[in-house]
Amino acid sequence: MSPTRKDQNARCAGPAGRSANPNAELEHRPVTEVEGLDELLEHCLPSFGGAYLRRLWVLLDEAVGQGLPMTLSVAGPVTVSGQHYAWLGPLLDTGWFAYMSTTDAVCYHDGHRALDNAAAHPFHEVAIFGDDAALRDEKTIRVTDIGFDEDILLDQDALISAVLQEEEFQRKMTGTEFRWRLGRRYAAQEKQNGVREGLLALCHRKSIPVFVGAPGDGSVFLNSMKLWALAQIDGASYAFDLDLHKEVFESCAYHYWGLRESDTHALGTLILGGGVPKNYNLQPEPALSQILGLPDIAGYLYDVQITTAPVTDGSLSSCPPAEAVTWGKVDKDNFKSTCESMQCDYSVVMPFLAKALLEKRARFQRWAERMGREALFAKHPAARGYLRDPAGYRLYDRRDELMTKLFADVKKELPRLRKESRYPLAPLATPKSRDASTKTAGAAGRATSVTHASRAVSHSTSSHSPAGGRASSRSTATGSSRSTNKSGTTGAPRANGKPAVTSKKAASKPARPRT
Repeated sequence: MSPTRKDQNARCAGPAGRSANPNAELEHRPVTEVEGLDELLEHCLPSFGGAYLRRLWVLLDEAVGQGLPMTLSVAGPVTVSGQHYAWLGPLLDTGWFAYMSTTDAVCYHDGHRALDNAAAHPFHEVAIFGDDAALRDEKTIRVTDIGFDEDILLDQDALISAVLQEEEFQRKMTGTEFRWRLGRRYAAQEKQNGVREGLLALCHRKSIPVFVGAPGDGSVFLNSMKLWALAQIDGASYAFDLDLHKEVFESCAYHYWGLRESDTHALGTLILGGGVPKNYNLQPEPALSQILGLPDIAGYLYDVQITTAPVTDGSLSSCPPAEAVTWGKVDKDNFKSTCESMQCDYSVVMPFLAKALLEKRARFQRWAERMGREALFAKHPAARGYLRDPAGYRLYDRRDELMTKLFADVKKELPRLRKESRYPLAPLATPKSRDASTKTAGAAGRATSVTHASRAVSHSTSSHSPAGGRASSRSTATGSSRSTNKSGTTGAPRANGKPAVTSKKAASKPARPRT
């Protein structure tokens, strides 16, 4: 087995009594003897796919209990399907998650249910293997087994376009700022139309930075493209732009904060799906260590992944934590006991994992009210992590401060970084210069003119018309000795390769073709 796939043999060993050691006796407690969903996950899933789910639960429980700031990566249509209402929003509202990465489409579809006419176009179930041509005829958009009216997309486009033309967006900004401001706009729509809080509105309220690694790949930016194109045509003012350099640096500043300033000096991550959101979530570590060369940069201490991609396809979506260790994205000293990747559709298992985590948190809250928080923390140390401040880390509010700190440390490495930014590049093949091409064309023209002149003299001699022959010879030689550039302008070549037109007549009237 490839060394990058070692985690396929490494099973996560939790605290005492919760080991996934292959030599440990299998535990299979009857479901009738457990009280909560967390106990079911921990004691009633002895093997096979169920054991993977058990290990995911064990690791998430540990990471939350230790108080680790968590990051979240989520790909897939989590908002159009309403999963943000079902389990994602409740998880983010705990204060456990510091920032997240997702897709432009997730942000776009998040606004649908807040539209003014959304109630007239409800989301509904459709057949996965039904008649898609019929759905198209009735203007129904299908996402797997979800259907909604095409008018929703058109109204969403109008909303996004209107938002992007507001004064607050007429400048260059990071994507996190853009989505923070968009979340505020969504929140206003939700309040006006009496609908539940969506994903971006929640992240705005809790100042959770939202990263999108491929902002050009989705309908939010497609609407920005439209406004840009219109401005090119009619000269209207449109100045919105994304600062990708600053956004990537901002993500590094948050990871740096987790390692240097958070209470745990470490981070955990929950990765749902793969693709760009997954890689963007993992790349701050190599950016800090490999690219910026800062010392003592660690990857994620806990890495819990749920993805449908098989490990054999070679994609980053399927890349397990052990492979990420080789890149430095995951902590190499602990990954065998703090990481797990399960091949599964996360929509199947996340409602249960989220419910188990929230049930345990609620139980700790009840106990804290009965016995006091400090007594509870002494008896159950994990309660401290579960009951951390629900206001969360509010890193977006601190982005300027945290980037300033990172800039200061990068500045210390400036001489080395400048030196390392040089490389002996191979020389490019030198194309023929314009001057050389023109000179070649001129020489060919002169050779042709001599030939034509000789033929003209010969012709005039044979026709016994010396005067006519001389005139023809001079005319031909004079006209043909000038080069003609690609645009058809006649003139003698200059040193800079541009023709020198000798007269308006010569420049405007082409030579008559010979027969």
